[in-house]
Amino acid sequence: MAHPTPASPARLLITGASGFLGWHLSRQAQTTWQVEGTYHAHTPPLPGVSLHRIDLTDATAVDRWLEQLAPSAIIHTAALSQPNRCEQDPDRSYAINVEATRGLAQFCAQRQIPLVFTSTDQVFDGQAAPYSEASRPNPINRYGHHKAEAEALVQALHPAAAICRLPLLYGPPSPTADCFLQGFLRTVRSGQPLNLFIDEFRTPAYVEDVAVGLLLALENVHGLLHLGGPERLSRYDLGLRMAEVFGFDKTLVIPSRQADVAMTASRPPDVSSNSAKAYGLGYRPRKVSDGLRATKDWAIQEQG
Repeated sequence: MAHPTPASPARLLITGASGFLGWHLSRQAQTTWQVEGTYHAHTPPLPGVSLHRIDLTDATAVDRWLEQLAPSAIIHTAALSQPNRCEQDPDRSYAINVEATRGLAQFCAQRQIPLVFTSTDQVFDGQAAPYSEASRPNPINRYGHHKAEAEALVQALHPAAAICRLPLLYGPPSPTADCFLQGFLRTVRSGQPLNLFIDEFRTPAYVEDVAVGLLLALENVHGLLHLGGPERLSRYDLGLRMAEVFGFDKTLVIPSRQADVAMTASRPPDVSSNSAKAYGLGYRPRKVSDGLRATKDWAIQEQG
């Protein structure tokens, strides 16, 4: 599709604008789009974005509202994305992660407008990394199962849609949502040890870089796209990088193993991504130390 012009920007709907990714994406997208954002419980501060309180699981209300809004494109970031919560509340996970996605895909397909669906590296079992777009999903937790089912629905209903599998995201918090990094920092700043897995590997990516990748996908991609970061790291190695950048005692980062912790949802051991296809489109995620420094600088600017 043609890029919107500054004089008459097209209308982009971003679901989950109050979430960690959705908030950063909404800010990024405003340079070229008129952004409409949905939220469910917490109103996010987003100057310049038209915000709508919508329950995406109410299919009838959503269909009626979408007809009135008439967006030019949709990026669907809203999700129940905590694996343990999905395991504990499978009905809600299915309603949000699968059925809400079905409705949006049907709407976009009927009007032949672009759709980007944000999926996850958790669709893989962790036994054959690194994973490319050609790799076959084989999820081992409910969150991964529901996202894999949603991927299949999107592919069947709207083949021109982009399905972006996202890695572990980190960066500055939004006003209404943290990422795992803020919890890590609260723990070590209180002087408590931070137990992190040495046997769980990801390709973490800085949230603003992923936002740029999603906008690239909206314009250029039909089908699957991986938006992983450039480095394969264990949770433990990530904690050590964080200690170095934020200047706290590395001895507070304690190595542990997945088997040491009872978790409601099973976790794949290595879902690191091969994102060469995205790199070919111009996706340029920064290294973890650089992303952590950007997060630290953001916090300093907010305090100043």
